[in-house]
Amino acid sequence: MSTSTTSESETDLVARAVRELAQRTRFPVTFGGLIDDGVVSVTSIVGNRTRSLDGLRVKPERGLGGRAMMELRPRMTNDYGSSQQITHDYDVFVLGEGLRTLLALPIIVDGRPRGVLYAGSWDRTPVGGVTTAPAMQVAHSVAEELRIRDEVERRLRAAGPTSGSVPARQREELRESFAELRSIAASVDDVDLRARIAQVERRLVTLSGDAATATTGPIPIVHLSRRETDVLACAALGATNGEIASQLGLREGTVKAYLGTAMSKLDASTRHAAVTKARRAGLLP
Repeated sequence: MSTSTTSESETDLVARAVRELAQRTRFPVTFGGLIDDGVVSVTSIVGNRTRSLDGLRVKPERGLGGRAMMELRPRMTNDYGSSQQITHDYDVFVLGEGLRTLLALPIIVDGRPRGVLYAGSWDRTPVGGVTTAPAMQVAHSVAEELRIRDEVERRLRAAGPTSGSVPARQREELRESFAELRSIAASVDDVDLRARIAQVERRLVTLSGDAATATTGPIPIVHLSRRETDVLACAALGATNGEIASQLGLREGTVKAYLGTAMSKLDASTRHAAVTKARRAGLLP
C-alpha cells in the first residue's frame, strides 16, 4: 500500500485501500468501510456510475458482505440479482448501481471482522485466483495495519501518562512493545507498512525518555541496520540467541553476527553494554 502519515485516520486508510483495490484488480467499482457501532458504513467508493451506493450500511449476516464477515472469508457472486445464497437487503444500493458481479472481502483482525471491502462489475465477470489474490492482499494489509494500531494504543494506554520519568513497569511495557513491533516488521513484506511501523517505534523510543535523561554528555551518532536493531531489541528483553533466531526467523549464527556488528558500532564489549548505549543514543526504548 502507498505511503501515508501516522496521522492517517481509519477512514483515510479505507479510502486508500479502496483505491488500491481498483488499481490491482480488473473490477471497475470498489468500495468499503469499517464496523462502527455494529454496522459497516461504506465510507469510500471508486468507479461508480451513480450515487446508488451512497449511504450503504451493512449489518453482519446480511447481504454478501455480511456473509463474508460472519464466515471470515471472501464471498463472491457473478449474478448478484438472482443469487439465492445471500439475503437481498441491499438490492436498492447494489442493483441501483447496476452491479452484477460482486466480491466481498472481510477485514479480519485477531479473528474478528472489522470491516469489508467490495469489488464489483456491471457485467458477469469470471473471477479466479489471479484476480482474488491481490484483492485479498489489500484486505490483509488493512487488517495488519489496524492490528498494529490497536496493539500500540493498548500498550500506550497501559503505560499511562508519559510526562517526567516513566515507572519501571511501564518502561518495560514500552520495551516489550518495541521488540514486538520489530518482530512484526520483520515478517511484513510491504515496505511502506514497515516504514509506518518504524514511525510508531520512534514514538515509543521518545515516550521512554531514555535518550533525554540517561546521560548529561554528548550522545554519539550511531546507525544500526534494521536487523541489528531487531536482534538488539530482543536481546534487551533477555532473549538468548536461539530465542531471537526463532522469533525473527533467522539462523542462530546470523543472530550472533548481527549482535557482533551492533556491539562493534556501539563500542560495547557485551550485549548488555550495547543495549545500554543504544538506549542512550535513542535507538531503543
